[in-house]
Amino acid sequence: MKRILNAILAALIFTFLSSVTKGQSEIVYEPGTDLTVTTGADICADIVTINGTYSGDGTKCDAALPVELSSFSAIIKGNKVELNWQTATEVNNYGFEIERSVVGDQRSANAAADSWTKIGFENGHGNSNSVKEYSFTDKPNGGAKFKYRLKQIDNDGKYEYSKEIEVDLITPNEFSLSQNYPNPFNPSTIIEYALPNNSRIKLELYSTTGELVAVLSEGEMPAGYHTYEFKSGRYNLSSGVYFYRLSAVENGTEKLYTSIKKMIMLK
Repeated sequence: MKRILNAILAALIFTFLSSVTKGQSEIVYEPGTDLTVTTGADICADIVTINGTYSGDGTKCDAALPVELSSFSAIIKGNKVELNWQTATEVNNYGFEIERSVVGDQRSANAAADSWTKIGFENGHGNSNSVKEYSFTDKPNGGAKFKYRLKQIDNDGKYEYSKEIEVDLITPNEFSLSQNYPNPFNPSTIIEYALPNNSRIKLELYSTTGELVAVLSEGEMPAGYHTYEFKSGRYNLSSGVYFYRLSAVENGTEKLYTSIKKMIMLK
């Protein structure tokens, strides 16, 4: 009985330590140890080695969770790039370096690979088995195509790169309004549009009867590619078909551009 109590006490201590330390935790039970784990109890560490007798209906988990990157995306907001990523699990995660590379028509594959620049860092959550969200905003100089990637770094210095995503900040040649995505959608969707020059814009939402539902965005916008995230929850809308309209007046020339697209909201 004494050995059983000692084993349970050791399990509790090591389980606690494994939850508060960022390094790898290990539990080893030597030969001759009688270990009983009751129903509902857990013995969890990065490594659990039981050389003695194990019994009971509790849980023994010894598989280390990797830093699992579940998503990595970019949204253009005027002349800024908002990077968003999400992890499903993290183990020994020191953090993420954010890196950027300029994409040029004349660059060779090797030159592009060597041109990455660190532009920021976000601290990791150490060890976690729940979803964690991260965000970083970059404001690169000049219009160009850029690539972004994440360098995930462990506490011991080991690292791994994410996939690369490409962003186009080159000034467009003409006005355009893109089809929203996803479509149909619930509860939110992305609307993108392009302005070749600084303009006064108005983005509006209409019902199928032509009634103005809401003015989504209005004001002066710089030349470039722009993104608006439409969140239906703000307007208490019913499911169905709606139309979004972009009106843009070019500064200086006063040229007017308008375009209308259809979107479908589901509930």
